[in-house]
Amino acid sequence: MFRFIFSLSLLFSSFAPLAQTKTKAIFIIVDGIPADVIKKLDLPNFKKIAKNGGFANALAGGEKGRYTETPTISAVGYNSVLTGTWVNKHNVWDNDIVAPNYNYPTIFRLLKTQSPKKKIGIFSSWQDNRTKLVGDGMAQTGSIHFDFKFDGLELDTINYPHDEKRDFMHRIDEKVTDEAVQTIRTHAPDLSWVYLEYTDDMGHNYGDSPEFYKAIGYADAQVGRIWNAIEYRQQNFNEDGLIIVTTDHGRDSINGHNHGGQSSREKAGWILTNAKGLNDRYKKQQSSIVDIMPTIARFMGINIPLAIAREVDGVPLTGKLSLVNPSVEYKNKKATIHWNAKEKTGKVKIWMAATNRYKTGGKDKYFLLKEVPLQSQQAVVDLKKFPSPFYKIVLQGENNSVSCWIVTDAKEN
Repeated sequence: MFRFIFSLSLLFSSFAPLAQTKTKAIFIIVDGIPADVIKKLDLPNFKKIAKNGGFANALAGGEKGRYTETPTISAVGYNSVLTGTWVNKHNVWDNDIVAPNYNYPTIFRLLKTQSPKKKIGIFSSWQDNRTKLVGDGMAQTGSIHFDFKFDGLELDTINYPHDEKRDFMHRIDEKVTDEAVQTIRTHAPDLSWVYLEYTDDMGHNYGDSPEFYKAIGYADAQVGRIWNAIEYRQQNFNEDGLIIVTTDHGRDSINGHNHGGQSSREKAGWILTNAKGLNDRYKKQQSSIVDIMPTIARFMGINIPLAIAREVDGVPLTGKLSLVNPSVEYKNKKATIHWNAKEKTGKVKIWMAATNRYKTGGKDKYFLLKEVPLQSQQAVVDLKKFPSPFYKIVLQGENNSVSCWIVTDAKEN
């Protein structure tokens, strides 16, 4: 009887549609490693992942001297990854995380808002990542909750006594990795964040040194274990797993001990991924850490509502793009807007708002100023009818939108 039922199940399954592939995404922030160090070290697991996708430089710290200039400090960088925005929007200026602007949602909040049954996980040495940045359980963040959470071991000084060299942090990173691997293999959250701290500690303690490089080797091994867990799920559970590995900031060019400023090495981030369909923005080394959030959203099919999309500073690193790199020159109440076209045909709609009510939870009214050919790569718009010291400009293409600000009273343009 058992054999008969089993044979019938095989018969019916042969005519049934194939099970739909499930998308799972995980991003890993390995703290405080400039791109030049990654490139010169032999990191076998990083190389293995890169063979499936790629490795590229990625800007951290926003645009120097512009309204997007962002301190190259850890929590600031994490929140740029989480929200796809620079500090002028998300408002996390240092590691104290005094007043995050939760009007700019994290990728976790976007996922949970649209798909409450999806599972999210965080594995981190620093509890503030969950409680303050993502805002686990907070009313201001929609009261979302992590389904899987493992953090706060830095507060356990009995099992992880703090030593002067901070080697205890390596042991915490090992445990964080263990928990991430086990959870991925067993439960496979739809979206996960792993944070590894030890590399930054060694950078602060020793600068550019064998100790720092050894710590990066540890991180490579930890990332490799997570990657193996993703491959296990892909091979056994029909899952399409995306991994993105990045850093929050680089280090100073003097001796590598410090960060926080706007030197090229402090801003020299990077993105490692197995993503398929990487576009020219990634391949031509033009990406930034704010591109990670919209890349995950595109991979997972997360819809970014229009009001939020107009605020996101990044663009997806996979699939088609219409335009990138917006900039604007402002003079005599006229704005000359520039962009780089990524398609040969199509139109660009130029929208403008003369307020920033979104920042405080309000709505901005956008006006369609002009529609021009994408390939023109520039347009002049007259703003005399909209007197204001501040403007938001949104350029809407077929495949994506980009935005920039005009801050006349701050002489930004």
